[in-house]
Amino acid sequence: MGLFITFEGPEGSGKTTQIQRLADRLRQAGQPVLTTREPGGTAIGDQIRAVLHDLRNRAMDPRTEVLLYAASRAQLVAEVIRPALARGTIVLCDRYTDSTLAYQGYGRGLDLETLRRMMDFATGGLKPHLTLYLDLPVEKGLARKREALQRGEGEWNRLDQEDVAFHQRVRAGYHALAAAEPGRWRVLDADRPIEAVQTDIWKAVVPLLERETA
Repeated sequence: MGLFITFEGPEGSGKTTQIQRLADRLRQAGQPVLTTREPGGTAIGDQIRAVLHDLRNRAMDPRTEVLLYAASRAQLVAEVIRPALARGTIVLCDRYTDSTLAYQGYGRGLDLETLRRMMDFATGGLKPHLTLYLDLPVEKGLARKREALQRGEGEWNRLDQEDVAFHQRVRAGYHALAAAEPGRWRVLDADRPIEAVQTDIWKAVVPLLERETA
């Protein structure tokens, strides 16, 4: 089996950049790597992503939202992640089940245990070997995202437009999740140069690689 590593973090935390850098470094080390993202990552999932992120869908109920995320995730796990892991590939995923707990649980106020059961059903119980959380103050992350948009990069989606209090609840939720499973999570300060964050990510990944080759 391969390694399953997920990246979590608030908007503008640099997940996309760090995933690509880690993928490049792993490939240079001779490791097979697959990168993917949530929601999306499959033809079906990308259609669901379009509905979830559409700014016109402001009337979406939180339960509808979480069910759509779960549907996209179920397809991604079945079609992409599990087959890749079975081939011995290292899978790097931009967001996974912890995003649902943080955004729809802590952010929207949906029951965490209900969400956990839903995510377990959607994924067949597949859990990451390592979760890298790129932490950043909410206001700074949103400002970064706006700056990227001005450069013609990224998107401004339905969740981005939520108020600062929502995003602060999400961040607090991430910290609670990380504290509850310190063996799986690594909390990294993303308010630093890209190279410094990259170095800490590599330090977190190397022990997993060594265990796999031991």
